[in-house]
Amino acid sequence: MLAIRLQRIGRKGYPVYRLAVQESQRHPSSGRVVAYVGSYNPHTKEANIQTELAEKYLANGAQPTPRVVKLLEEAGIKMPSWVKKHDDTNKKAIRNAEKLRKNQPKEEVAEEEASEQ
Repeated sequence: MLAIRLQRIGRKGYPVYRLAVQESQRHPSSGRVVAYVGSYNPHTKEANIQTELAEKYLANGAQPTPRVVKLLEEAGIKMPSWVKKHDDTNKKAIRNAEKLRKNQPKEEVAEEEASEQ
């Protein structure tokens, strides 16, 4: 089975990714690559995707990873019905949310500003 996944390239501390079509049982860095269908720079949020090539592999059954699904949808590629989509409903709980600055009472902030002047 084929998978469309991100393959890390770029220098240390500055990752850039390629969208690679590979065998799903192989590791992204060492597995044989069937084709490259694009690239993604997470620093500039720029994704260059060859839409026709990506659609061809999706039509032939290549399963994209959740991040690749998001990138392909942003590029305007219609996903087949069998593609697993990532569920964004589960958000990570924030511990001690009452200690966050945005959750502090407004009165204390106003009193502190008045006492400084």
